[in-house]
Amino acid sequence: MLRVVEANLGEDEKLALAKVVDSGWITMGDQVRAFERAFAEEHGAVDAVAVSSCTAGLHLAMQALEIGPGDEVLVPSLTFVATVNSVLYAGANPVFVDIVSLDEPHMCCADAAAKCTARTKAVVVMHYGGYLLDGDLWHHFARTRGLHLIEDAAHAAGLDRPAGFGHAAVFSFFGNKNMTTGEGGMVFARDQDVLDKVKQMRSHGMTSLTLQRLYGPTLTYDVTMLGYNYRMDELRAAIGLVQLRNLKAWNEKREKLTGLYRRLLHIQCPDVSVPFSISRPSSYHILPVILPESADRQRVADRMRDAGIQTSVHYPPIHRFSWYQSRFPSVRLPRTEEFCRRELTLPLHPKLKERDVETVVCVLAEALSG
Repeated sequence: MLRVVEANLGEDEKLALAKVVDSGWITMGDQVRAFERAFAEEHGAVDAVAVSSCTAGLHLAMQALEIGPGDEVLVPSLTFVATVNSVLYAGANPVFVDIVSLDEPHMCCADAAAKCTARTKAVVVMHYGGYLLDGDLWHHFARTRGLHLIEDAAHAAGLDRPAGFGHAAVFSFFGNKNMTTGEGGMVFARDQDVLDKVKQMRSHGMTSLTLQRLYGPTLTYDVTMLGYNYRMDELRAAIGLVQLRNLKAWNEKREKLTGLYRRLLHIQCPDVSVPFSISRPSSYHILPVILPESADRQRVADRMRDAGIQTSVHYPPIHRFSWYQSRFPSVRLPRTEEFCRRELTLPLHPKLKERDVETVVCVLAEALSG
């Protein structure tokens, strides 16, 4: 089976894990701090905070920016559900915004502007597929309206032009991401005070950690804010340090495979389009395609699976999920809905070979013509 995604894990990760086990210290220690510093440096940030997941990081960013009950937050529906869940965790109200177009499935600034109210406090943008949003556009949008700008950068690890133009940016290291720690995330913040709040809140709001008390003079600790158990452990951080060293090379491989996909699809599947036809910085996280309007997506996916090729959908629109639809029944996002109806994700990861891409495109062409 040619999978949509396949994690790159090997002997170096095993050795890193063994060293942590041998050290006898497996949570919130030197490996976590080293990973935070290395990831921040790789992305041009001053510092970062490692957390248990991107979802946790988004929640902490909301809390640190004091987004809460009575506030509205502009959000995309074309994203993973955690993006919007985090708004509800903070007690705020999500306001769904449509995408620009089928070719540019980023949140539409004009639609966001039309949905701003006196209660709007923040906007969450998402670098869909790893393709960088227009930072200047969204920075201006947020600044002129006095809004917090939060980036869901789950797809964006290792971008040539880093994410991080907003008040906070949160990355994911889930198993399907460009680099993985199994579960885990990382938070950037423009304001050091905000980052410090995230750092303290991730560990129950405590003023000192176990490792600090082990080597320092402090015997006890205080709790000065409501906190959570959103810590990253040493095992995941050790894997992250190994993965980070390979991230640039892996993203370069993804870029080459994406270029090959675009060329072959243009020749063999001219009715299939690949979003982001205008070049922009990307981590090339996934390979989404838009099937012809008349295509039966399930039938195409079934035929490809029968040929040994996994496909997926990124993403079902959040506002159409049963739980969300019951609470926001009047939401209509025509461009998002059309994109989500026709989108199909093809395999893309560094373990793929060029002949695998050729096979995928040939099978897709046959599935569409049959």
